[in-house]
Amino acid sequence: MSQRLPDGPEDGAVADLIRARRGGRLSALDRLLLHSPPVAEGWNAMLGALRGGTTLPGDLRELVVLRVAVLNGAEFEWAAHEPVGRREGLTDVHLRVLRSGSDEPVWSPVQAAVLAFTDASTRGVDVPDDVFAAVREHLGDRQVVELAALVAGYAMVSRFLVALRVPPPDGEVAG
Repeated sequence: MSQRLPDGPEDGAVADLIRARRGGRLSALDRLLLHSPPVAEGWNAMLGALRGGTTLPGDLRELVVLRVAVLNGAEFEWAAHEPVGRREGLTDVHLRVLRSGSDEPVWSPVQAAVLAFTDASTRGVDVPDDVFAAVREHLGDRQVVELAALVAGYAMVSRFLVALRVPPPDGEVAG
């Protein structure tokens, strides 16, 4: 399947903001977003905050992103974040279990709680009380807000990528 829209314009102030966050390069996702500079600018600010401004540990952040990618069939998201997840401590076993949906006991208690929250929020939107309580055993108020925003934000990303059939990158997408 090929991308459903051509790339947008790669010049202008918003493109420059995105390049600054991405280390100088635009991704295929960015080039599509640039069809609407206001959307691209807001997206850039929000995703920049989710990727670099939260207090969630990197392994939990990438666990969420990769799980949402699997649940929503977003190959771009998986390809862009798998190297980041590895750098943040996710192992081959973790990644295999994430992709397969296996119930192998490879997760720490906080990772398991975060995955259950991610699954509930992504699949059914509502997070059951027991799943929420399990997350609260490990995360403070700020981190719970950041977790909920991270799941929601990457659900948005995955839905955009899948709807517009954005092809996976060859590897990590910076920023």
